Amino acid sequence: MKKILTTFILAAFAFTANATEVGQPAPQFTLPTLKTDSPTPLKQFAGKVIYLDFWASWCAPCKTSFPLLNKLHQKLKAQGFEVVAINLDEDKTLGEKFLQEVPVDFTVLRDAKGEWADQYVVESMPTSFIIDKNGIVQKIHHGFVSDDIKELEAKITELLAKK
Repeated sequence: MKKILTTFILAAFAFTANATEVGQPAPQFTLPTLKTDSPTPLKQFAGKVIYLDFWASWCAPCKTSFPLLNKLHQKLKAQGFEVVAINLDEDKTLGEKFLQEVPVDFTVLRDAKGEWADQYVVESMPTSFIIDKNGIVQKIHHGFVSDDIKELEAKITELLAKK
């Protein structure tokens, strides 16, 4: 029993040691866009404040967040703000159908195997990472209710103001 417990604790430590955390550089990736499958690297947005959002078509809070994030993106894009949403549906058509119902003009990528969701340690839907102009994670946000947008906008605006 002691050996099992020790193994479990070591495995848990190893898992959290690799978790993306505030203050760490955001792991870099290249993923295809949902619409055209064009490879898009995260580094394409270097020098901008990024709201990196992991989502799925079945996620009810995502239906609330997407229109609000789209408005925020439109409002702050000229100041260097980008929303990059990563769909985790295995079936591409589910993400496409979601976007027909909730259209957005920000970048939507695809991680059908969940490899990058694992790298970022996404445990709930949606999970988002606010990344500063230097590529450092400044905030991790789990879930979404409409009032969250005020706090998120305040953090994003603060980061946009930094040189």
